[in-house]
Amino acid sequence: SGPMQSQMQFPSGYGSHLPNYSAPSGHYSQVPNKAAASHLDNQYRASYYPGYYSAPAQNVMTSVGGNVLSAQESQQLYNNTPPHSGATSDRPVQGAVSSASYLHVSAQPSYSAFDNHYSTSVSSSVASQGFPLNSDHYAMPVVSGAMYPNVSYPPVAAGGVYGQTFTSQSLPAGGQFKETNAFSSQSTSVPHSLQQHVPVGYNTTLSTASSAQSVQDNLSRNLTGSVAKVNNQINTGGIDSSQPVHSVSQNVPFTKPGVGTSASSAVMSSVRSPAPSLSSKPQSSPSATQSPELALQEGMQYGGYVNNQASSAPAPLSSSSDDEEEDEEDEEAALDSSSTTSSASPVPNNYDALEGGGYPETRSVTSSPVPSPSVLQTSKASKPFGYGYPALQPGYQNATAPTPVQPSNPGHHPGFQHYPQACVNQLSSSLGGLSLQHSQQPESLRPVNLTHDRNILPVSSVPAPVPNLNSDLRKLNCSPDSFRCTLTNIPQTQALLNKAKLPLGLLLHPFRDLTQLPVITSSTIVRCRSCRTYINPFVSFIDQRRWKCNLCYRVNDVPEEFMYNPLTRSYGEPHKRPEVQNSTVEFIASSDYMLRPPQPAVYLFVLDVSHNAVEAGYLTILCQSLLENLDKLPGDSRTRIGFITFDSTVQFYNLQEGLSQPQMLIVSDIDDIFLPTPDSLLVNLHESKELIKDLLNALPNMFTNTRETHSALGPALQAAFKLMSPTGGRISVFQTQLPSLGAGLLHSREDPNQRSSTKVVQHLGPATDFYKKLALDCSGQQTAVDLFLLSSQYSDLASLACMSKYSAGCIYYYPSFHHSHNPTQAEKLQKDLKRYLTRKIGFEAVMRIRCTKGLSIHTFHGNFFVRSTDLLSLANVNPDAGFAVQMSIEESLTDTSLVCFQTALLYTSSKGERRIRVHTLCLPVVSSLSDVYAGADVQAVVCLLANMAVDRSVSSSLADARDALVNAVVDSLAAYMSTASNLQQSMLIAPNSLKLFPLYILALLKQKAFRTGTSTRLDDRVYAMCQMKSQPLVHLMKMIHPNLYRIDKLTDESTIHVNDRVVPQPPLQKLSAEKLTREGAFLMDCGSIFYLWIGKNCDNNFIKDVLGYPNYASVPQRMTQLPEVDAPSSERTRSFISWLKDSRPLSPVLQVIKDENPAKTDFFQHLIEDRTEAAFSYYEFLLNIQQQICK
Repeated sequence: SGPMQSQMQFPSGYGSHLPNYSAPSGHYSQVPNKAAASHLDNQYRASYYPGYYSAPAQNVMTSVGGNVLSAQESQQLYNNTPPHSGATSDRPVQGAVSSASYLHVSAQPSYSAFDNHYSTSVSSSVASQGFPLNSDHYAMPVVSGAMYPNVSYPPVAAGGVYGQTFTSQSLPAGGQFKETNAFSSQSTSVPHSLQQHVPVGYNTTLSTASSAQSVQDNLSRNLTGSVAKVNNQINTGGIDSSQPVHSVSQNVPFTKPGVGTSASSAVMSSVRSPAPSLSSKPQSSPSATQSPELALQEGMQYGGYVNNQASSAPAPLSSSSDDEEEDEEDEEAALDSSSTTSSASPVPNNYDALEGGGYPETRSVTSSPVPSPSVLQTSKASKPFGYGYPALQPGYQNATAPTPVQPSNPGHHPGFQHYPQACVNQLSSSLGGLSLQHSQQPESLRPVNLTHDRNILPVSSVPAPVPNLNSDLRKLNCSPDSFRCTLTNIPQTQALLNKAKLPLGLLLHPFRDLTQLPVITSSTIVRCRSCRTYINPFVSFIDQRRWKCNLCYRVNDVPEEFMYNPLTRSYGEPHKRPEVQNSTVEFIASSDYMLRPPQPAVYLFVLDVSHNAVEAGYLTILCQSLLENLDKLPGDSRTRIGFITFDSTVQFYNLQEGLSQPQMLIVSDIDDIFLPTPDSLLVNLHESKELIKDLLNALPNMFTNTRETHSALGPALQAAFKLMSPTGGRISVFQTQLPSLGAGLLHSREDPNQRSSTKVVQHLGPATDFYKKLALDCSGQQTAVDLFLLSSQYSDLASLACMSKYSAGCIYYYPSFHHSHNPTQAEKLQKDLKRYLTRKIGFEAVMRIRCTKGLSIHTFHGNFFVRSTDLLSLANVNPDAGFAVQMSIEESLTDTSLVCFQTALLYTSSKGERRIRVHTLCLPVVSSLSDVYAGADVQAVVCLLANMAVDRSVSSSLADARDALVNAVVDSLAAYMSTASNLQQSMLIAPNSLKLFPLYILALLKQKAFRTGTSTRLDDRVYAMCQMKSQPLVHLMKMIHPNLYRIDKLTDESTIHVNDRVVPQPPLQKLSAEKLTREGAFLMDCGSIFYLWIGKNCDNNFIKDVLGYPNYASVPQRMTQLPEVDAPSSERTRSFISWLKDSRPLSPVLQVIKDENPAKTDFFQHLIEDRTEAAFSYYEFLLNIQQQICK
C-alpha cells in the first residue's frame, strides 16, 4: 500500500490459487433412513491437527468417522441461485447447498477435517426423539459456590459393565469402531492422510420420501433441499514449499504510530441474508434399502459410528463433540452388547455416535419439512397465498416452565429438590390431574372481546405460561428462558393441532448465561441405550436398579456408580442424584467423549482500512477496546491471535516472538492470494503480547493518509480461511463498504426510489454464492465468521450476511456509523465490543434435540449448518444466540399423559474442556381444543412465525409473508370462535392466552423486516430479518413490541428490592401517541436502545434533577448519558434504567429525544398502535381481522 506497494513485484506462480469457493467435500445432504451408504467421492484427506498446537494433556482424542453425502435434487435455499439437479460425483453442480441429511460411512482412523455445513433454515423430518446430544460448552469455570456448583462423582466399585471406566487403552489401538446403524447397512473405510490435501468437490444426493399428506402452509412449504456438487479445489491454507513462487511478499518494516503508512482501503458491508425458503414441490427419488441385520448389531469398532435411528441418515462427523458423544455412546453400547438395558454412557466413536441414537423401528425421513395437513374445506377461496398457514406442522408444547430448582451449593443436600416419590414409578404417581378440563386455570380460557377491551397489556412484562403440571414436576421443569414451546399443552393428534390453527415449535436459548448451573463430573454419564436421552427429572425408576426413558420408554439398567449420591453420601437413592433433580445440567465430558484434542481458542481479526474505514473512525474504538480486554479474551495458555488488514491489497502482520516490532507483509496479487509466512501470522497471545499491543497502538494511525477507496474483502476472507483452517476458531470481520475488488465483489442493487414501495421488495437474497460457499468451507474447518458492518452506504448485507449465517457466526450492523457525527452508534460499538470480546464462547459444537416418541422435527431456524436431520453443527456457539424449531405430530399421543423435549449441546470450552449442556422440558398432553388454546404461549408463537415469515419473504415474496402473518391471526381466531356459542357477529373474541396475538402480529408487520410503504433501506430490512432468525425470544420480543414507561412520576410506592437497590416498577403503557403528554417523560425499551422522550412542557425539576439541565431548551440534541445527581428522582430513574440493563447481555444505548431531534422519527415509528400512511392502526387492524373472519 502507498509507497511500499509500488515497490512490490509479484512473479507469477507464487501461492495456491482459489479460483472459486466450493462447499467442502465433507458436507452431506439428508437422505431417507433406508438409503444405502455410498463412498464419499471427495473426502477430506487432511489431518485436522497437523501439529499446529499441543493439546491439553487431559484431553486425548480418538479418531472420527467419515461420512458420505447422498442427495438427488434440491432447490437453493435462501439465495437467488437457480436450483440444481443432483449430480453424480463427476458432474459439478454450482450453487449453495441446502440442508441435508447424511449417510454415514466408516470413520477415519485419524482425525479428519470437518465435513458438514449447514444452512440457516432447514427443513428436515426427524423422528421423535432422534437427537443424540452430548453438549459441551466453552470453557466454563467449575466453581464450588452457588454460581456454578460442581458435583464430582467418584467411581464406585461396580459389577458388570457399569463399573468399567472406558479409556483409550480399552480400545483397539489402530482399528476402527464399528458403530451399529439401524439404517445404514454398510461401513466403508475412508483412508486418512496425515498430510493436508486439497479437497475436491463434494457430491450430494437428496431424496424425499412421499408424505402422507400434502398441504400448502402459509409460512412453510415442503422443501427439496438444494443439492450441489462442487469440484473446485479448496486451499487449506499455507504454502507448499514444492510449489513455484508466483508472487513475492515484501517484508515492510512496521511503522510506529507517528509514521503514516498509506494502505489501500476497502469498505465492505456485512449483511446477513434471510434464511432459505421452503420449496412447495417436493420430489422423491428411490432410496436403497439397507440390511436390517446391521440395525441389530450391538458391537462397534473404533472408527465407525452408529446412526441415529430417528434420523434419516447418520450425521456426519465433525470436530464438534456432538458426534463424539454419539460415538462414545455407541462404543459403550458395543462394549456392553450383552446388556440391552445398560444405560451407562458409551465411549465416543464419532460425534454423531456420541450424541446419537434413535428408535429401534425405522422411520421415513424427508429432507423437506413434513407437509402440513390440508386446509379445511371451509376455507374461503378468496384467501391470499398464505392462507394454509394452520396446516404448518405445529407443535403443542409450550416451553413455559416454572422456575427450575437448582442447587445453590453443591455440598448442601437440601439445595436439590427431592423427587416426590422414592424409586418406584415416582413419575407415574405424578400424572394424575393433568386433564385441563377441570384443573386449568379459568383465566387462560376467559374469552376477551378485542374490539371492546382496549386495555389488554399487562401491568408488567408478559409472563411465560406455566404448564399444567403438578407442583413437583413444575418445580423440576426447564426455565422458559432457555427452552420454550409455542404450546404448553400438547395436542394428542396432528388433526387436533391442525384444528387449532397454531404452529407447534420450540424456541431455544441453549448457551445463555446462567447464575446457577449444576456442573457434574462423573465417569459415567447415564443415557438411554436406545434413543441416547440423558437421564433427567422426568424418567421413571421402576426400582433401584432400573429406570424407564421418558422419550422412548425403554427400560435401562442403573449403573452401579449412579447408585451413590455424593451430596448426601448415601447409597441406593438414584432418584436424588443432581441429574434427576435439575432439568438443566452441564456434564464435564471425559476423554472417552473426545475424538481428538480440543482446539485452542484462536481469534483472527480482518479489518477494513480503506479510506471510508479511516474516515468512519472505527479503528480507534476497536483497537482501544482490544487493548483494554486483551487479557479478558476467553482462552488458556494456548490462545492464539492474528490480524489481517485490507483495502485494494491484503496486509498481513508478522508478530512472531523475538521481533523488535511487528512486520507488515503486503500481498497485492488479490487474484491469487497466498499466505506469505503461514507460521508467524497466528501467534500465541501470551508470548507475543507486547508486539500485539504495539500493533494495536499503531494501527489507527498507520492508514491516516490513505486514498484507497476499493475493498478486496473476498481475497482477505480467502486468506483468513487458509490461515484458520488448520485449527479452527473465530474470524471477526470489520467492513465499511461494498466489496469492489477480487473474488466476491458486489455491485449496488438498491434503488433508493423503491425504498417506500408497497409492491415487490427485491434483492432480499444474496447476489452471489461466494460468501455462502466460503462460510460452508469455514464451518467444515470449525471456523465461524462474525461480521461487523459499519456502513454509511448500501453494502449488500443480503450477500455478506451469508458468511455468518452458514458458519454459526453473528452479525453486528451500525448504519451511518461515524465516530463523531453519530456518537450513539460509536457508543453502541464500544459497548458491543466489550461484550463480544469477553463473553464466553464454545468451539466445535454440535447440538441435538430429542423429543418423545410420536413427535418429530422438520425445520430449524438460526445460524448453523444441519449435518443430519437432527444434528446442528456450530463452529462457534455464544450465549447471545437463539434458535427456533418447527415440529409436527407423527403419531397419536393418546397413550401418554406427558411429552418431553431434550436439547444437548456438546462443545469445547475456551479452556480446552469438552462439556455437554442438557436442557429437558416436560409438557402435558391434552385432547380438547379449548385446552390447546389455554396453553398457547403467544410470544413463542409470534417469534416462531417471525422466523417462518423471513423464509417466506426470501423464497416467495414479502407480500406473501405479510399475508401469511395476517392469515395466522385470522385462522386461529376463527377456529377458536367456531368452538364458542352465542357469539354475535360484531364481536371479535380471542382466548385470554391469545389476546395479544393480533397486537404482536401488527407490530411484526410494522417492523423494518416486513413493513411496506415506509422508506426502509435494503440493508436495514435485511439486518432486521437476520435478527429475527438469530435472536433469543426475550430479545426478539423487545424488538417486535418495545416496552413504554412513564418515568417522570416514579415513586417509592410500587417498587421491588434487588440486592441493595430499590427499583421502581412503573406500569407498561400502550405504544400509542395518545399516552404521551407534553408534561411527561417516557422511556421506550427497544432492547438494544433506550429512547427517553422529553415533552416540551416537562417539569423543570425533573429535567434539572435527572438530565442535569435547568430547562427543556437547554437540553442538547445528542445526549446519551444521564448524570449522577443527588436527588430522589435521579436515583429512581437511574435505578430503574440500570435494572432494565441488567436483564440483558448487551448494554443498551440511551438516546434523549426532543421534538426537534431527527431521531424522534425512529421513536414514533415504534408506536405501533397508531395509524401511519401505509399501515393500519391497531383498532383498524382488528376490524380488518374481524371482516376476514366473517366473510
